[in-house]
Amino acid sequence: MHHISIRTAKIHNAIAFYELLGFQVRERFTTGFTLACWMEGLGGRIELIQIPEPKPAPDAFGDEHYVGYYHISFDLTSVCDNLPRWLDELKLSFINACENNPELFQPLKVLLPPCQQSIGDFIYEVAFIADIDGLPLEFIRKLK
Repeated sequence: MHHISIRTAKIHNAIAFYELLGFQVRERFTTGFTLACWMEGLGGRIELIQIPEPKPAPDAFGDEHYVGYYHISFDLTSVCDNLPRWLDELKLSFINACENNPELFQPLKVLLPPCQQSIGDFIYEVAFIADIDGLPLEFIRKLK
């Protein structure tokens, strides 16, 4: 897969959000008449596109009747050895960022705290957070 495209209301806030997750901007460009960029991190590439007159995103996580793309999932198996601790450290990073730059950051919204889930023959730690526009992001780690 080349990239996943995410439409955002405020691209600079979205860039700052994803940078705290460990992404780095690789290319900045315009698409039509709006700002966009490619960011790489956590084993993948995302494209952020600023929407000039944004409407709120549907609640893909909370609306059990929603149909469509549900979430992006990042495999942290090789990145961390404890998902709850990783998420606690991430929450702290967002608290510090909010204190230092409140116009750019907001506190991290956890949609599902870390829990264990059996998928096929494996047990995973799974957690969900919301990005700056409320889109669900999943973080998954395979237990040994």
